[in-house]
Amino acid sequence: MSELLDRGVATAYASWFRALADPSRVQIVEYLARKARPMSVGEIVAAVGLAQSTVSQHLKILTEVRFVLVDQVGNARHYRINKTCIECFPSAADVVMGKPAPGPAAGC
Repeated sequence: MSELLDRGVATAYASWFRALADPSRVQIVEYLARKARPMSVGEIVAAVGLAQSTVSQHLKILTEVRFVLVDQVGNARHYRINKTCIECFPSAADVVMGKPAPGPAAGC
């Protein structure tokens, strides 16, 4: 009898996959990862071409799963990629195909 992926790990992975289930959120994560610096909401809005309220909602979801971290700078918030979580994010293909999947890192 084979063992299932630990339920806690499966729950964490499911939350990650849900967070990336929207193409705009994938674009935001990719953009922040490529720029590799903290960015204001305005900068992200200009890059993705969506309304500020929409980008803010996407950022909220991404920060909840810690793909994106928030730094308070005065009255503004700057968003940056969480390199730890991006490095430990398993590909869906690896999990589905039964390859060993790393557990969530401490910063995720």
